[in-house]
Amino acid sequence: MLAACDDYYVPTLTDLAGRAGIRGPGLDWLHALVSDWLLLADLSFADLVLWAPLRDSGQPGGEAGQPGGDAGQPGTSDQLGDSTGSALSGLDSPSGLDSPSGLDSPSVLESASAPEGSSWPHGASWIALSQIRPTTAPTALPDDIVGMVRPGGEQPLLAAAYTERRVCREGDPEWTRGVPVRHETIPVTCDGTIVAVIERSTNLSFARTPSRLDLAYLKAADELTQMVAAGMFPAPGEEPVLVRSPRVGDGLLRLSRSGKVTYASPNALSAYRRLGLTADLVGKQLGPLTARLCAGRVPRDDSLMVAASGRAHAETEVDANGSVVQLRTIPLIVDGERAGALILLRDVTELRHRERELLTKDATIREIHHRVKNNLQTVAALLRLQARRLSAPEARAALDEAVRRVGSIAMVHETLSRVPDEIVDFDEIAGRVAMMAGEVSAPEARVTPQLLGEFGLLPALIATPLALVLTELLQNALQHGLSRPGQVTASGFLEISAVRSPGKLTFTVSDNGAGLPAEFDLDSTSSLGLQIVRTLVLTELGGQLEIAPRLGGGTRVLVEVPVEVQLADGAPAVG
Repeated sequence: MLAACDDYYVPTLTDLAGRAGIRGPGLDWLHALVSDWLLLADLSFADLVLWAPLRDSGQPGGEAGQPGGDAGQPGTSDQLGDSTGSALSGLDSPSGLDSPSGLDSPSVLESASAPEGSSWPHGASWIALSQIRPTTAPTALPDDIVGMVRPGGEQPLLAAAYTERRVCREGDPEWTRGVPVRHETIPVTCDGTIVAVIERSTNLSFARTPSRLDLAYLKAADELTQMVAAGMFPAPGEEPVLVRSPRVGDGLLRLSRSGKVTYASPNALSAYRRLGLTADLVGKQLGPLTARLCAGRVPRDDSLMVAASGRAHAETEVDANGSVVQLRTIPLIVDGERAGALILLRDVTELRHRERELLTKDATIREIHHRVKNNLQTVAALLRLQARRLSAPEARAALDEAVRRVGSIAMVHETLSRVPDEIVDFDEIAGRVAMMAGEVSAPEARVTPQLLGEFGLLPALIATPLALVLTELLQNALQHGLSRPGQVTASGFLEISAVRSPGKLTFTVSDNGAGLPAEFDLDSTSSLGLQIVRTLVLTELGGQLEIAPRLGGGTRVLVEVPVEVQLADGAPAVG
């Protein structure tokens, strides 16, 4: 039976775990496990499915009401079963898998006993909480089964792993679909309690003679399996693994208890060659060796030595010889003792180089905006000096208008010089434009523009012309609508109202001034300011402009422009 899933709702791990009664620390543990279990899948060459028993054993089985479904246990389906996770013929798992360390201790057994007088979970149904496929081998589970419920009584290996607190790998490979698949069940322990069971299914159709790399992978997988069953993986108290952490195929080192390299994959050896290594890695103490490669660079902390020595869970980067290698350390704890460590590494030289280039580019762009702003302010200062030397009122007024236009553009560049991308908060610019317009308005107007609503974030290509449009509209209202020579009024009204909606920005500039002339025509107006507004809104911004009388007297200007902001992470943010 599939969980609720349609075009509007896909169940999450939290939703599915809630059906199994898993909450609190147990749920947090499963989230941490699922965030990092690709490592186990890749090392095992196997698919992993996370199952949990349902407390209500009356759950129907199968998919869409069909008993058994199409992805169940041995003897009931062709996908899930109960044997070892090896993808290689003739390769047996190392001893110790059946009895993970610590699983038979009294404190662990007492914390997960079944309800008295019941057969739970042997008779309980099981729900698939999560699923992952390996990147190192062909999948054994081509279908998605997350959310599927399997009937009780048909999952003996899941129930055995849960109640007997051991890794179960009995049985022969399945051939239901003509492809041999081995299966294994692994109890997932959190704070001494079994909270779920991992089923590991391996496609054996591409079996081959194991190489040294295959053997190293499988040995590490067996040890991680024991750590999962003992509640040691993922590491208690550690943050979930980073999205960009190295994967198994990027490079793998195996360290002994003393920190010596016992195995190095070809990719791992190549990464250390780029760091300047000229000898072999095997047999070397990785911590001191890595420190020597970084000689001449002062480390910011001891994370490098901690990671390279395998002593603790850590992630760091090695920067040497013009290359950058990312390291992730996973200490291995078997039978309560350190068994060495796995080091995953990845060459991130090109990635860091591109990041530095982007930072340099961003800094250069901000510097350009800063210099443009300075140049515009210089131009405005020169225009002011020239205006003071003129005696003709019309000429001085024309230069004053030019100063305001240049100043509004300079404000946008000043804002852009302080942000890491080409996105600006236009509300800050609108406030400064309104304040500047009020300061230079005629004394008889006595009006301070009021801002309502929010303009929001705007790209520079829109913010620059829009700042000039707002400057012209405010100046036009103050100069021609609210400024009446010889008449001082205390009831002047000038309001800017902005409304942001998906894909669109609408704002109005309203005043209670003298209003529009009787024969006003926007297309044929002789006002330079309105001509600038019309050209910018209709042509450059691709928007709409409407100028009409305001109810109650005055003028109302409506501007509507299409807007779509592209955020730094590439996702569009509209509205």
